[in-house]
Amino acid sequence: MTIENIDVDATLQKVEKLLSEEKGLSPAVRSMIELLVLLITLLVGRLNRNSRNSSKPPSSDPNRKKESKAKGERKAGGQKGRDGVTLKKVDNPDEVEVIKVDRRKYPRSKYKVVGYEARQVFDIKISRVVTEYRAEVVEDAKGNRIVASFPEGVTKAVQYGPDLKAHAVYMSQYQLIPYKRIQEYFEGQIGIPLSEGSIYNFNREAYESLEPFDVRARC
Repeated sequence: MTIENIDVDATLQKVEKLLSEEKGLSPAVRSMIELLVLLITLLVGRLNRNSRNSSKPPSSDPNRKKESKAKGERKAGGQKGRDGVTLKKVDNPDEVEVIKVDRRKYPRSKYKVVGYEARQVFDIKISRVVTEYRAEVVEDAKGNRIVASFPEGVTKAVQYGPDLKAHAVYMSQYQLIPYKRIQEYFEGQIGIPLSEGSIYNFNREAYESLEPFDVRARC
């Protein structure tokens, strides 16, 4: 796809190539850039959608020719026989809960397990994950103290992690959710206080992380 004489697909491929070649990036910066590349890819995909290649109605097509609806046509909405989206079982579920037969309900006998019937429930867990890094402190025979190095990017006593930042940027830049609602979501659903200023800073950090790649990709 080309926007203002820029081949978006080729540019994204260049950014991904540069990202794979750049070994000095911290995990936090790399995670943020990968998210931004994904967001751009999704946004470009949205621009390419119309009623012919997606589930969008013809009424949303730009410059469409309006046609009068003839009598006897089908009603609006889903039709009988229309293919839906169906979940498929996975080979490696995250959790397996074994349900044993309550043998007290049945006549006394020696029962042996001959198999099982499996049903899978697809769900999500929204929870806070706090990782505490404890840098070991040692002393040599002379009393000199040595402190282990914290992982790159872990610079404060308390800070937000790269996955949280990426999630906030995704909600803000792709889903276009206002800062206030993002703030309410994180505090109400996950239990993490997050200011609107922090969300703004996450977006700015993401932009600044991607800017050098954007410049190099345009060269």
